[in-house]
Amino acid sequence: MRGRCSVGVVCGLLALFGALLGGCRSPSGGLGADGRPSGPATGRTASASPVPARTPAGYGAVFLAAGECSSFGRTSFTEVACSGERAAARVTARHAGTVRDGPRCPPTTDFVLHIGEQRPSSGEDGDGAVPRGYACMRNLQPPHPGDPGGGGGPRTIVGDCVYGSGGGQVRETACGGEGEERPEYEVTRAVVRRADCPGTTALYVRLGGERPVGCARPL
Repeated sequence: MRGRCSVGVVCGLLALFGALLGGCRSPSGGLGADGRPSGPATGRTASASPVPARTPAGYGAVFLAAGECSSFGRTSFTEVACSGERAAARVTARHAGTVRDGPRCPPTTDFVLHIGEQRPSSGEDGDGAVPRGYACMRNLQPPHPGDPGGGGGPRTIVGDCVYGSGGGQVRETACGGEGEERPEYEVTRAVVRRADCPGTTALYVRLGGERPVGCARPL
C-alpha cells in the first residue's frame, strides 16, 4: 500500500541546530546570575513543505495523525504502517496551524514535521486534502535527541545542557559530550520566576510554558 508523502528537510537526526521556540525557537539575549549570556536553547527540527498528492485510502482521515508512523527520506516523509520495516518515527501529537500559534509538542519530542496545506487537483473528490499543521515526532529507535541531555529536540527541558554561542545566546548540546560543542551548563530546574531558582544557579534559560524559567548550573 502506498503511503502519503510530504516533502521537506530533516534536521532532527543531524548534528545541526535550528532556530526554534517550542518547535520554532529563536535564541535571544539576556544575562545570567553571574553576568553570562542566557536565553532559549536552540534544538534540532524537521520541516516539511506541501506536495500536490492524493491521499490514499487506508490511513485515516488525517495525514500523520497521532499514533501513526512515518518513514525517513532525504527530502520526503511518507506515512507508513507502524508495524512495517520502513517505519522510523511515531506521531505523538498532531495539531493544525503553525507551531508558533499552536499547542506545544510533548517535552521529549525528537523533531517536528511542519506540514503545508495540500489540496487535490481540480475534479478530484477532495479526499486528498491535507490542512496546514505540524506533527510532533518520536523516533521508534534510539537515538532520542529530545530526551533530557540528548542535545536536541524542539524544546529545552530539565536535564538538558547548553553552551554559550555568543551574542548573549545559548544553544543546546548533548550532556554526554558527544555533540560538536562541549556542554557548559545543565538545566536542573524549571520555575515560574528567576527568584525561585536555587542559589547555585549561574544561568537562566528561557523554556516557555507554565514554568518558563530554566535554572542552570555550571558544569
